Amino acid sequence: MSPALAAYTEDLLLGEVWEREGLSTRDRSVVSLAAVIARNHRVEIRAQLEHALDNGVEPAVISETITHLAFYTGWGNAMSAVTVAQDVFAERGIGADRLPSADPELLPLDVEAEEAREASVEETYGGSSDGVLQYTTDVLFRDLWLRPALSPRDRSLVTVSALIAAGKIEQVGFHLNRAMDNGLTRGEASEMLTQLAFYAGWPNVFSTLPVAKEIFASRAE
Repeated sequence: MSPALAAYTEDLLLGEVWEREGLSTRDRSVVSLAAVIARNHRVEIRAQLEHALDNGVEPAVISETITHLAFYTGWGNAMSAVTVAQDVFAERGIGADRLPSADPELLPLDVEAEEAREASVEETYGGSSDGVLQYTTDVLFRDLWLRPALSPRDRSLVTVSALIAAGKIEQVGFHLNRAMDNGLTRGEASEMLTQLAFYAGWPNVFSTLPVAKEIFASRAE
């Protein structure tokens, strides 16, 4: 159907981009899977699920990534990903015993950082939607972000990748800063953007570059 696309896929994307230094193949799989789920690319979701498992991404991480993305890309996208993952997991004999608990012991809360985030959100958005602000605090940052199946770094990697893929550039600054606070290096962040150019599209990544450049500069000061 498209010989050029096949050649670019085989020679450039798989043969070169996926082999670049600066970001592990495991992390490239996390980034790519988050991007295709955010865009609800069902055919590519299956391919990236299989690739992720082959690259050492644990089933628990995949499961928790889908749960996380229900909040950041919408329930419909997560449910679409679940139906694909169900088939892939069944084919590979991956059972419920390898998936995260619905009610795990949560990671410790950074009270000072969370109180600062709450105050900033209240100052900016207070009075707009009490329900949104309530669930942002009670569910996202005092529950979802503390679930242990994804490390804070992985959760940030998933979030930033999904936001860029969905074109939500105005949200990237906060979460890219948070990702770097959680251990993502500047080099890894830069290479994440290279990977996302192929899975989220050049326009979304070029829209992100000024944000990333500003954050990198501010953190170097």
